[in-house]
Amino acid sequence: MATPLPRLTLVIGGARSGKSRFAEGLATAHPAPWIYVATAEAHDDEMADRITHHRSRRAEGWTTIEAPRDLAGAILAQHALSIAAKHAGASVLLIDCLTLWLTNVMLGGGDVEREQTRLLEALASAAIPVIAVSNEVGMGIVPDNALARAFRDAQGRLNAAVAQQADHVVLMAAGLPLTLKAP
Repeated sequence: MATPLPRLTLVIGGARSGKSRFAEGLATAHPAPWIYVATAEAHDDEMADRITHHRSRRAEGWTTIEAPRDLAGAILAQHALSIAAKHAGASVLLIDCLTLWLTNVMLGGGDVEREQTRLLEALASAAIPVIAVSNEVGMGIVPDNALARAFRDAQGRLNAAVAQQADHVVLMAAGLPLTLKAP
């Protein structure tokens, strides 16, 4: 039997570092069904291909909820969803990813601070363990435009706030998990 999941796990890392695959492995170490909250939107062919690739990796047992903007609402609704027949007994909720969600909020003109507060409150009240995937975007060069700098800063604040609240934080680097905060 797998070790019980902490209330909140954050899996963070750079692009193509293995974050999603690692998070999915944490989830599938527990009995199905699992809930996958997807935040990506396919605005171009390349992103559509990425979404298709992610979907193809998920075996039977996953239920996908699309939540590109109202992530807090999806987390809060998961309790109601988990009691519905097709979600009965869900063992974990996986969010992939916080970075695309933040992008959607910012580009949609949302109130980033308000949405972050809603998200943190929803994570704190989740009825089942949550695994959240996010990108570490603050280790590179300073972006050359105001929007990119604002995004980098907002992502850094979001990652720090979720990590503070999380019981378990894993940094993925070169496909290897590095535990930053142990449960």
